Amino acid sequence: MAEARISSYLPPDIDPTKAPLAFGQRALPKLKEELQDPQLIMRQRALMALCDLVHDPENVYQAVNLCFLESLKDMLYDQDPTIREKTTEILHIIASHTVGREGILKNDIIIPLSHLLDDPVNICRRNMHQTFEMLSELPAEMP
Repeated sequence: MAEARISSYLPPDIDPTKAPLAFGQRALPKLKEELQDPQLIMRQRALMALCDLVHDPENVYQAVNLCFLESLKDMLYDQDPTIREKTTEILHIIASHTVGREGILKNDIIIPLSHLLDDPVNICRRNMHQTFEMLSELPAEMP
């Protein structure tokens, strides 16, 4: 009779860098909790998922209202280059939306972002420059 064997390897179609997401209105609040997690892999997964979600303007609006920018501001000082890379990428995407530009300006993210001018990771510097470009070229919405 055949025996069942359980492999210690992950299935080939599962990406360990992707976080399992909640659906609907609970997705962003759950990611905000995971951004505060002490485990590095949890923060990295949350940033990867958030990076995918902020391409939707509705999610940008919800992220700004849920104070994600405060968490992202703190992550700019993280020692892990992946965290800094994904954080700057998210800020660049957010800066492409009017609500995001206003949120970045209101939360004083420009100074912490400028500390990455000398970052050893090229993509962090590139994302930082692209974010500044978006902030400078596209005007904020007038009240």
